[in-house]
Amino acid sequence: MFRRFLQILLFLALAALGLIFGALNPQPVDVELAFTRLTLPLGLALVCTLVIGLLAGILWRISWIAQLLAERGRLRRALRDAESRPKDLVVSPDARG
Repeated sequence: MFRRFLQILLFLALAALGLIFGALNPQPVDVELAFTRLTLPLGLALVCTLVIGLLAGILWRISWIAQLLAERGRLRRALRDAESRPKDLVVSPDARG
């Protein structure tokens, strides 16, 4: 409960800082995309760039975690298969010589 409250408070504080940052940087800048050109206030352009970067980083991290979870599943299946094999097929360290 307290952690959730802190998360909401942090989000609101960051949103307020973003609004203040945008209000203090009203100079217009041209942002040229591949298909269009936009004229935005400098603060808004920077905050949008930050948000896009954060979202891209989160998506990359999610895909990385998904790959790790898939690998963990493969390793668990391989371990389960190795443990279910007959014990006489497994060579003990003493038998190798």
